[in-house]
Amino acid sequence: MSGIGPVEPVDSPETDESYDVIGVDGPRLTDRWTTRWTGLPPRTRRTALAMGAITAATAAALVPHALTADRTETPENPAPWPANVTAWHYLGSAPPASPQATSGRFRFAVSVHSGPPVTVRVIGAAFKGLTAHATPAPDFTVSAGATRRITVEISVADCSDLPLNAHLSFLDVTLRNTRAIQPHSFIFGDAYSRDLSELLHGACGRAPARPAPRPTGSAGSQNAD
Repeated sequence: MSGIGPVEPVDSPETDESYDVIGVDGPRLTDRWTTRWTGLPPRTRRTALAMGAITAATAAALVPHALTADRTETPENPAPWPANVTAWHYLGSAPPASPQATSGRFRFAVSVHSGPPVTVRVIGAAFKGLTAHATPAPDFTVSAGATRRITVEISVADCSDLPLNAHLSFLDVTLRNTRAIQPHSFIFGDAYSRDLSELLHGACGRAPARPAPRPTGSAGSQNAD
């Protein structure tokens, strides 16, 4: 075979020839720690491992609490506005004391969807001439995820400006939580309007009493026996 010279061993370079070695790293910091760790007595290594486990468990317990506190207390995640998380549902009226009663009791269910507890005060009902308050206490508090049944007593104080047929009746309330105090009006449907109209008709819709008939004569014109 021509064109082929003597084969030279590739693993025996000449003395004055340089070459690169690929795939060899320099010393690493972890190698030093590994050397130190393996040089420790077994009892010292067990103690260090136990302390590390305790530290990791403590961190795992504290981090979720810190994240929760940040979500509820930091300015970036304030509590919700009370009006945004409070809902009212009308349940019906209690029977009036008499058909001509000037006050009535109306039952509601109040719910708070989320956030801190909300304290509620009823301050008015629909029209001028009516007063309203929750009974037996004017203020009540509802916690998140809870529903509370309450009774509102509405009284007729002045009939002069009251429409006897109420439409889109509402309650005026104040809502308070750690975020704010808000005045708010809750509007209810036909059932509440009908029941309120019944109260207004009973208190203000009575026909005026007719005067007694006058005598046809006078005492001076009558004949004495």
